[in-house]
Amino acid sequence: MSVPQFFESDRAGIEEALDRLLPKEEAHPASIHKAMRYSVFAGGKRIRPILCLEAAAMFSENPVAAVSTGCALEFIHTYSLIHDDLPALDNDDFRRGKPTCHKVFGEAIAILAGDALLTLSFQTLAFVPVEPQRRLNILATIAQAAGTDRGMIGGQVADLEAEKKTPDVGTLEYIHRSKTAALIRASIVAGGIAGGATNEDVERLKCFGENIGWAFQVVDDILDVEESSAVLGKTAGKDQAQQKATYPALYGILQSRDIAADLAAKALSELDFYGERASRLRELAQFLVARRS
Repeated sequence: MSVPQFFESDRAGIEEALDRLLPKEEAHPASIHKAMRYSVFAGGKRIRPILCLEAAAMFSENPVAAVSTGCALEFIHTYSLIHDDLPALDNDDFRRGKPTCHKVFGEAIAILAGDALLTLSFQTLAFVPVEPQRRLNILATIAQAAGTDRGMIGGQVADLEAEKKTPDVGTLEYIHRSKTAALIRASIVAGGIAGGATNEDVERLKCFGENIGWAFQVVDDILDVEESSAVLGKTAGKDQAQQKATYPALYGILQSRDIAADLAAKALSELDFYGERASRLRELAQFLVARRS
């Protein structure tokens, strides 16, 4: 499936906002700002901010709040990748086809660049141009998704602790729903809140985001087995080499594909209520499951 037609125009708007929000390279101390910019502009698809934008667009024609919210999400995502690539964690030399942050700037600056991006994300969220209660709800949604209680960091810890062990269904689900699905769900929910979604809308978006984020990670597991490093832009086959808990390791490739398709179908059913209003979000979901990198 090809990239949705609107994807690049959304992406261009996000790129411009990221450039505006990040400190300039020459700002003192330049070393940290160069490292932050290097990783943010290393070629990411901007999936999370685009999901945020399109969720907001279902409820509002003004994208300003969703753009800054989406940028904050991209800062968190990028910080997680910088830290994930470090020798103490996944120890990868390449990300998106380029040397990882610690390979270019050293481990100390890479750690601090990740810390700085996480801090900048919450600085950005503090000024999202919506009424205070919505701003607070956006911040709480994203903070929980990035944290330890069924959030990204909790999933990363469980992922580390599951290495070289026979995976079980409960552990595998926790890892995927926390490490990846949580931040994707938060992107969609926070976008909806920024656009003016009601509480009922938020619940539908949560279910949609949870399932499409989960499917996204199952597909990632499959691609790590099936695709080359050149296609993925990172070292292929690392999940198996590190004996990680993955869906192909537990179910095999064919059943993993069926699981991803079932999760995607559950996600898409949550959008039926919105009809044509959800056409772009629906198209994005289908792309995320059909992608090859």
